Amino acid sequence: MINKRWDIVLKDEIKKDYFKKLGLFVKKEYCEKRVFPPYENIFDALRFTDYDDVKVVILGQDPYHGLGEAHGLSFSVKEGVPKPPSLRNILKELNDDLGIKRESSDLTDWAKQGVLLLNSIMTVEQDRPLSHKDKGWETFTDSVIKLLNEREKPVIFLLWGSYARSKKELITNKRHYIIESVHPSPLSASRGFFGSKPFSKINKILKDNNQKGIEW
Repeated sequence: MINKRWDIVLKDEIKKDYFKKLGLFVKKEYCEKRVFPPYENIFDALRFTDYDDVKVVILGQDPYHGLGEAHGLSFSVKEGVPKPPSLRNILKELNDDLGIKRESSDLTDWAKQGVLLLNSIMTVEQDRPLSHKDKGWETFTDSVIKLLNEREKPVIFLLWGSYARSKKELITNKRHYIIESVHPSPLSASRGFFGSKPFSKINKILKDNNQKGIEW
C-alpha cells in the first residue's frame, strides 16, 4: 500500500496496461541489476506525504544514481552519505534565505510536513542517469500532478530546472501556486537559483492561506 488516500485516487491509474508493464520492467531490473532506490522505498514520496496532506511539491527528474544515495525522496539522501552537489546548493540557499544551517541530508521531515518530494522517474540503474526514462514512470507521475491539480486546497509547485518547468502545462488550476527557477546543480545554480529564496516564498504563501509553514 502506498498511502490510504493515494491508493484511492490512483486506483484506476495502477490498473492501466502501461503501469502493469512498468511493474514488470522494474521487477526485472531489480532482479538483474543494481537499481535505486531500494525496492521497498520506491514509493516513499507518496507514502510519507498523503494526497490530502500535500502543501508543496518539489519535483525532481530521476533519483540519484550513486551507491547508497537515493531513498525514494527527490533531492534527499540518507544520513552518512555524502551530499550530492545539488543538495549542497539547496541547503546553501536555505541558509542564505532563512538563516537555517541544516546539517541533515535526509529530507524525510519535510515529507512528513506536507512536502511531496517527487521524482518524475522513480527508479534508476546505478551510475546510469535517466536509464529508466520513457518506461512509464513519467505517465504515472504526470497523473500524480494532474490529481493534485484537481484539488481545491492550494498546492505550491516548486519547479527547478527546465525539465521540472516543462510540467507547468499540467498545472492549470488557478488556485495553485508555481515557484520556478533554474536547477540547483553546479552547472546552473549561479544563474538564478542562488538568491531565489524559495523557502521563504513558500512559507509566506502558506501563511497567507492560513496554513502552518514548513519547518525547514
